[in-house]
Amino acid sequence: MYAKIVAIAMWTIGAGAMAMAGPQEGDKPDQAEADKPAERPYIAPVPTGFLFKTLEIDGRVHHCCVYVPPEYDPAKKWPVILFLHGSGERGSDGLVQTEVGIGREIRRHRERVPAIVVMPQCPDREDWSGANGAMAVKCVEATTREYSCDLSRIYITGLSLGGAGTWYIASKLPTVFAAVAPVCGFTGADDADRIATALKDLPIWIFHGEKDGAVPVEESRRMAEFLRAKGAKVQYTEYEGANHGIWDRVYDDPEFWKWLFAQHREAPAPGIEIKASDDAGAN
Repeated sequence: MYAKIVAIAMWTIGAGAMAMAGPQEGDKPDQAEADKPAERPYIAPVPTGFLFKTLEIDGRVHHCCVYVPPEYDPAKKWPVILFLHGSGERGSDGLVQTEVGIGREIRRHRERVPAIVVMPQCPDREDWSGANGAMAVKCVEATTREYSCDLSRIYITGLSLGGAGTWYIASKLPTVFAAVAPVCGFTGADDADRIATALKDLPIWIFHGEKDGAVPVEESRRMAEFLRAKGAKVQYTEYEGANHGIWDRVYDDPEFWKWLFAQHREAPAPGIEIKASDDAGAN
């Protein structure tokens, strides 16, 4: 056995040495080898799937997960979805937010979500307003620098606390997003008119459960009314008899994805920025 191993090693080294030395005098060229196309340089594949990321802002490390489809090709421009989780997924592990909402749908029907999905994680006992809203947007910014993204098709959606964050962030950046989809979100009566004014030109689809015991359905009904009064392109779906956890019904619906990916801006989004000091909005 030892002799065989030595022979293989010597054969490999010998062949390599000859190749580096080039053809010797008197050698005849191998026509089959000459006809082979030149080898392309090796390019490492881009990692895909659910990718753990971190982002440091003012000395504080934030956690995010970015989903990159297995079919990702940098030669193509990919839509981007910013997904905001609810209160139950807050923390610092960077991954639990992928277990609900869009993350769950991707694991079951990833063919419905041919997009890069940015899933930041909100810290414990905090919300998506102010500095955390800015952090979520910076995660999108970083993603658009790292991957080939279609800046005319950046979407935002979120559930419960993330639904509130969806209203907040979208209203701060109405020229960035191509569509807005809050799921059982809330705004507060004082912010409804401001948000509706900011978003009146965007495609919006609002979802809520009729019997929601956590976030009153009146929150979404009010926003739909304010938006309609301003002539907005808004759809409102209220699930009869449903309680708070309607997000699986929303993200499991192929019609939602058809609607979402059909939306695009006429021009790519300009600069993306939310001032961290701006803490009005989601509660």
